[in-house]
Amino acid sequence: MQFTKSSKLDNVLYDVRGPVVDEAIRMEEQCLHVLKLNIGNPAAFDFRAPDEVVTDMRAMIADCEGYSDSKGIVPARKAIMQYAQLKGIPNVGMKDVYTGNGSSELIQLALHALLDTGDEVLIPAPDYPLWTACTNLAGGKAVHYVCDEESDWLPDVADMESKVTDRTKAIVVINPNNPTGALYPREVLEDIVEVARRHGLMIMADEIYDRLVMDGEEHVSIASLAPDLFCVTFNGLSKSHMVCGFRVGWMIFSGNKDLGKDYIDGVNMLSNMRLCSNVPGQSIVQTALGGYQSVKEYVVPGGRIFEQREAVFNALKDIPGITVKKPKAAFYMFPKLDTKRFNITDDNRFALDFLREKRVLVVPGRGFNWMKPDHFRIVYLPRLSVLKEAMAKLGDFLSSYRQD
Repeated sequence: MQFTKSSKLDNVLYDVRGPVVDEAIRMEEQCLHVLKLNIGNPAAFDFRAPDEVVTDMRAMIADCEGYSDSKGIVPARKAIMQYAQLKGIPNVGMKDVYTGNGSSELIQLALHALLDTGDEVLIPAPDYPLWTACTNLAGGKAVHYVCDEESDWLPDVADMESKVTDRTKAIVVINPNNPTGALYPREVLEDIVEVARRHGLMIMADEIYDRLVMDGEEHVSIASLAPDLFCVTFNGLSKSHMVCGFRVGWMIFSGNKDLGKDYIDGVNMLSNMRLCSNVPGQSIVQTALGGYQSVKEYVVPGGRIFEQREAVFNALKDIPGITVKKPKAAFYMFPKLDTKRFNITDDNRFALDFLREKRVLVVPGRGFNWMKPDHFRIVYLPRLSVLKEAMAKLGDFLSSYRQD
């Protein structure tokens, strides 16, 4: 018998890994050193989990050998519920909290529970590509609304509303945004809530970077502005507590849950089918969310993430042919290339050419469902010395680059 790829995979717009990363792996197999600016994994760049988190996991590991409730252990769900209350998210009880093996697992679960074939979900462009992939794999259709670079990458709410149809089920809001690092102000979130309200849509909020906010800004949870709507909010510890490998995420339901009664039944069914998320990971949630948040040390002047952002932003501004908006959150930038200057028609080719010539790995814009060949994403997690070397190589590369 011959086994073939599922036809559902043909609906995924971009391979999560992609040809550029495949080439970097091939180069490393040939013992070539590659500077990696492609993945938001803090542990790969010498960021460490808070000591108290590691200590607590070690202390509790002996009690984490069995399955938990499919939604998670009580201390973890209680801490998440209280965190939601502090964020002003209304009508959240213990039964509304689901732990997961990272928020990625829960995004897939949530979309599979929601979508029938042909149902549509409004997703930002650019986006975190898992949202598009999971929508398509669930049989739905990802419809991308534009985020406006000239307005610091904020959602174009008029464009969003123009794409609502009778098949639209939900609006996805990624705030803070990956890949742009944009932070959405309250006024824009209120406008999005009004669109959802007018059309009876669910709001799905990806807020995994809500504790990585800089410049004295404050993150606002969109669910806190929509007590009359049904909202699903996703979060986790991977980024804020530098524990991507621990796979600790959660999802909460809030607002008017009567609107989502059948949907909640579907989520419960799928949640029970996977038994539970990893229990050792759940065991650190209470400690991680309580007390002093060490992540704050990284995002203020003098902190690593803040200073690395400043260095990369200033370096990019000085490279002819590049423009960039300064991110206010997360640890990504999404610079724009002057396609006329470099005659760029293929952003994949740009990233491959840069990788092969300078051994620096970035992700082309198409990896985030940005359909013009004029952007790429930089992760500014590596140490300053690495970032400065990478930016120098980028400037040197672009000084003579031109696609045929």
